[in-house]
Amino acid sequence: MKRNLCIAVVGLSLMIQCLVTACDSAADRALPETICGTPVTRRLVAPLVAHQENLHEFSRVSRRDAVTGPCVLLSGNRAILGFRFSWDHSPTDLMYLATGTGTVSRVTGPRYIDSVNKTIVGSDGAISQAPCKTKNGNYFTLTLQLPLIKVADRSRRGDIERFMRVYFPATVATLGCS
Repeated sequence: MKRNLCIAVVGLSLMIQCLVTACDSAADRALPETICGTPVTRRLVAPLVAHQENLHEFSRVSRRDAVTGPCVLLSGNRAILGFRFSWDHSPTDLMYLATGTGTVSRVTGPRYIDSVNKTIVGSDGAISQAPCKTKNGNYFTLTLQLPLIKVADRSRRGDIERFMRVYFPATVATLGCS
């Protein structure tokens, strides 16, 4: 009797582990492998996106033509991650962009971080810039906004910084800068 009970408990435990693994795998599969044309690791995306359903993109970005525009990762019709790709002839003051009155590049509580590229990180987004000579500019600026994060929530700042440290250089590598 005891042996049968042990076998049943072990079997139930294995079945629960399989179900949990299957659920995790399904959730991981829901996360995109690329965002706005840049390959991403799910481990960096997961803290920013959580487990959303029906993820898809809206983009007006043209890497080939270096046309400034938005790219948004949506869950249904709700924006989860908002990006703004921008090419300029001269460097832009990132703090001015982050704290300005417009909504295109606003970031709450921006602070410069020590990074290879000029980067600021806030509690609900980040902005990075790098030299990138293309036919429409000499500098590339990328803004990331997370519209679902509450302004007072500072708990995501580290996740945002880790994401931008990887995503921004990977994006620049896709631009064909000279």
